[in-house]
Amino acid sequence: MALPESFLQELTARCDIYDIVSRYVKLKKSGSNYFGLCPFHNEKTPSFSVSRDKQIYHCFGCGAGGGVINFVMQMENMTFPEAVRHLAAQVGMEVPEDTGPSYGEKRKRLIALCTESARFYVEKLYSPEGKGGLSYLLGRGLSPGTLKHFGLGFAPDSWDSLIHAMTAKGFTKGEMLECGLVVQNKSGGVYDRFRNRVMFPIIDIQGRVIAFGGRVMDDSMPKYLNSSDTPVFQKSQNLFAMNFAKKSKGDFFLLAEGYMDVIALHQAGFQSAVASLGTSLTKEQARLMASRGKEQVIICYDSDEAGKKAAQRAIDLLTPTGLKVRVLRMSGAKDPDEYIRENGPGAFRDLLERSDSDIQYRLSEIAARFDLEETEDRVEFLQQAALLLCAIPSAVEREIFSRQAAEKAGVSPESMLEEVERQRKRRAWQQKAKQERQAMQPARAAQPAARELHYDNVRSARREEGLVALLFSHGELLDRVFSRLQPEQFSSPFLGKIYELLLKRRQQGEETSLGLCMSLLSPEEGETLARLVAKEPPVQDPQRALEDYLSVIEMEYIKKKKQTEEQDDAALLELAQRRLRRQQERGGM
Repeated sequence: MALPESFLQELTARCDIYDIVSRYVKLKKSGSNYFGLCPFHNEKTPSFSVSRDKQIYHCFGCGAGGGVINFVMQMENMTFPEAVRHLAAQVGMEVPEDTGPSYGEKRKRLIALCTESARFYVEKLYSPEGKGGLSYLLGRGLSPGTLKHFGLGFAPDSWDSLIHAMTAKGFTKGEMLECGLVVQNKSGGVYDRFRNRVMFPIIDIQGRVIAFGGRVMDDSMPKYLNSSDTPVFQKSQNLFAMNFAKKSKGDFFLLAEGYMDVIALHQAGFQSAVASLGTSLTKEQARLMASRGKEQVIICYDSDEAGKKAAQRAIDLLTPTGLKVRVLRMSGAKDPDEYIRENGPGAFRDLLERSDSDIQYRLSEIAARFDLEETEDRVEFLQQAALLLCAIPSAVEREIFSRQAAEKAGVSPESMLEEVERQRKRRAWQQKAKQERQAMQPARAAQPAARELHYDNVRSARREEGLVALLFSHGELLDRVFSRLQPEQFSSPFLGKIYELLLKRRQQGEETSLGLCMSLLSPEEGETLARLVAKEPPVQDPQRALEDYLSVIEMEYIKKKKQTEEQDDAALLELAQRRLRRQQERGGM
């Protein structure tokens, strides 16, 4: 989406980040910044900071950060063009459109294609061609109202029925390929991707159809066929039925494995159910749940071994977000859909109330691997249980779960508590030793947390961070710096890129505010820049700080250049010596 910088400049100037963020987060002033509970992960102590002076936000807990456009992108799960339009509408600005086909227009067409395809599949479900699909869905216990609510449909057993229908509506085969609705063969022809399957439209949190899942009605494979990633759909960042679940009452999400489980749960009155999309749960999906204001997630995966392993992985992803995690245990049914059909919603609600905490679940899974009648197995179980329990911060919780483990193994609570305490001290010693090792290696400890950043010269890079932050907060210093320092003198390519952006914009007489510059970077780069700027404390003497930064950067660059020249001289000398030896060897022959 190519937009005039003058438009972005005016938009970011009109959209005060405090005003926008405070619509989502309760902020309280502390010093020069405002703090609140982070909307992107669950926390009890505020670590989410908003700087009105710098027009940025940064969470010291999860690392999220950026400018006002980045915030709306993350909060509403929008693309850059969508966030720009969203903000522009709020401040009464009209978004200028490109004369050619813009990214935004292309995205609109692809979403319109997905929407029309969903209507096509619904129409076919209630046609003679969809009789088998309708019978299958009704036979699974779904009501006509549920079918309509979720927009379920049917893909005919045809190679080109969707192609003909969408072509008639003005869409191209190229657009169908981009949406993953058709597949291209080796000869260049295309055919319908979904055939003879009941269809589940995937809807984003904005309520737009962006992809599909299709299920066979027999035992043929693959049982489920899902859309691959497209320009409008990334499976790792969306959850099935989140468009409904985000509005549900209660303080929890139900995390199920598949479409049918989620739909059955919603039909039974459990409208907070969601599912990942054909893959294991991802960090982005866990973060999406944490950003919706609920306190916990109850995992409702299948009761088979695959479901148990998936639950363990989900616990590992969900607990770092601050969400409380519980795990449902079902007996006599393999999944929530089957359990509800056989036992009813009331029985399932009782299961929810009795669901295990993540620690209880893991403790039970450890116990299931051993024969607790055998002495060696009991010892192994208690040792593994102690490793799990020693990581619990709360002494009260450690004691409660230690007593449960002791009861399972038939040992005294005191001996189990003693083992947990021994492991806890050992763990604390290991962590302290690790911290001491890091402290002994200042270069490693000084490396930034962002994966995309790595400092070959930490001494110079730390001054480069300070310089960039100083230039954004004290723009009057820009002219003094540019006469002395060039981007290639930076040891960090990322910080050199930011400096070069400032340099070019200053030379062209353009705006160099932090908020506008962030809008010109990728979301990941904007988040990294916000993190760097947010952690830099204000300087008391900007002029002196500037000289300190410049002197170190210049000195380190000279040292590197000299070292490179020496290496080049050494390489030339070695080459000359090799040539001389070869000549002497030939002369000797």
